[in-house]
Amino acid sequence: MFHDLPLAERLVLARRGTSFFAQQLGELSDDELAGPTLLDGWTRKHVIAHVAYNAAALCRLLDWAASGTEIPMYASVQQRNDEISAGATLSAGALRNLFDHTVARLDEKWRHLADSAWDAEVVTVQGRIVPAAETAWMRAREVWIHAVDLAGTGRFTDLPAVVLTSVLSDIVKAWRTNELGSQLVLDVSGTPPIAIKPGHTAASVVRGNLASIVRWSAGRGAVGVTSPEASPVPPRWL
Repeated sequence: MFHDLPLAERLVLARRGTSFFAQQLGELSDDELAGPTLLDGWTRKHVIAHVAYNAAALCRLLDWAASGTEIPMYASVQQRNDEISAGATLSAGALRNLFDHTVARLDEKWRHLADSAWDAEVVTVQGRIVPAAETAWMRAREVWIHAVDLAGTGRFTDLPAVVLTSVLSDIVKAWRTNELGSQLVLDVSGTPPIAIKPGHTAASVVRGNLASIVRWSAGRGAVGVTSPEASPVPPRWL
C-alpha cells in the first residue's frame, strides 16, 4: 500500500502523478479544454481548476504544519465549489499558468518542510485529522485519477499498481464506513474477492482486472468489468 512506502517514495509517486497530469494537459489544445470529462457536469476546465486549487489548499495545510497556526484547506465546502466554478471561466492560458504556479508552490513546500513537521496534525476538508505527510497521498490520488478524467489518452491502466490498490482500499473503506454497497463483491483478477459486507445474502459480484475495478468503483464507468446481471451502479465514495 502507498502508506507503507517511505515518505520519499510517496512524494516521488505524487510528483510522477503530477507529471502525468501535466502530460495529459499538454496534449490538449486550448479549444479542447472546454470539452467534456469523465465527470458529469465538469468540463476539462473544471478539472484543471480543481487540481490547481487543490495544490494551493495543500499548501495551506503544509503552512499549518510548519507554523502550528491553524490554516484550513478551504473556508468552507461552498467556497471550494465556488472557486472551482470561477476557475472554469478562466482562459485556457490562465488555467495552464494557474496549474504550473500552484504545482511549483506545492513542490517547494514539500521540499522545505522541516522533518519534525511531517507528523504535525492537520485537518482535511472532510474533517479527518491526519499528519502533514498525508498530503503526499491526497495529492497522488488527486492527480493520477484526474489525469484520466481529462478524457485524453490517459487510462487507469497507466496508474501504478500501488496507487490503484490504495485507491481501491480507500473506496472500500468509505463504503463500509457509510454502510453503502453492502451487497457488492469485487472480484479483482488474481486476488481474493472483496466482500463489502461479508456474509450478505444478496451478493452482486463485479469482476475485472484491478484498473477496471478501480475505474468502476470510482464512478468512472463500467469499462472492462462484468457482472452476472447488468453492472450495478457503484455508491459514491467521496
